[in-house]
Amino acid sequence: MNLTDLITRSNHPIPWVEGDNIPWNDPDFSQRMLKEHLSQQHDAASRRFETIDRHVDWIHDYLLARQPARILDLACGPGLYAERLARLGHVIHGIDYSPASIQYATNTSTHQGLACSYACQDIRQADYPDGMDLVMLIYGEFNAFRPADAHLLLDKIWNALLPGGILLLEPHIYQYIQQWGEKPASWYSSPGGLFSAGPHIVLKENFWQPVSNTTTIRYHVIDALSAQVTMYAQTLQAYQDSDYRSLLSHHGFDDIALLAGLLGEASPAGLFALVALKKKTDSGH
Repeated sequence: MNLTDLITRSNHPIPWVEGDNIPWNDPDFSQRMLKEHLSQQHDAASRRFETIDRHVDWIHDYLLARQPARILDLACGPGLYAERLARLGHVIHGIDYSPASIQYATNTSTHQGLACSYACQDIRQADYPDGMDLVMLIYGEFNAFRPADAHLLLDKIWNALLPGGILLLEPHIYQYIQQWGEKPASWYSSPGGLFSAGPHIVLKENFWQPVSNTTTIRYHVIDALSAQVTMYAQTLQAYQDSDYRSLLSHHGFDDIALLAGLLGEASPAGLFALVALKKKTDSGH
């Protein structure tokens, strides 16, 4: 794109059509993203370590009753939850399609001798190991998938879990995604950051679409030296609480509990915790 393309852009993006997601799997982008994951100055990519420690204790104590478990960590990033859970005696398999994050997680696991294995794959396409006691997909990642992919993921998760196994999701509340889409456009400049290693300007615009219950976010990245424009788009699907319950029940989960957050506390990012069990029979799946 160039500046003229930016000026003549459509003001009505179609969800997921302009881009499936931000390019987490691009090697250079993923390397810059890893830096954000490990930063202790913000919670924009991964949470600060102090919060992760508390969440891991909650998963270990509350969900797993301090019993050793086999855990599948989807969209695991650089393994910050996985490595801590492994130190508590659990066996972890993590999947993420950011190559820099998976390399970091693998190096950490090897260096520390942890019971972790990792795969650099799209979680929609990856083969999941079976016999899992817990499958987790946290920090709002579930909402980034179009509904057809959400159904696919829940089927794959169900097949990976043992009967009675636990699903832990941490999705966004409906109102948060709606409010995000209704925010006015904004911009910032940077000498180098997540979207580009060189000096650039990022124009961000948000679109709430009530018919599909989606928010689409565009990031127009303008290179300071060439004035070339790169556009990334991300869509988030909003669900009401009743939608989450129906979705999980349809895919063979019961004992569905909606909690304020991973610690029983509301999240400032508009996230909540959803815990469900795989039915011990496959009736209704």
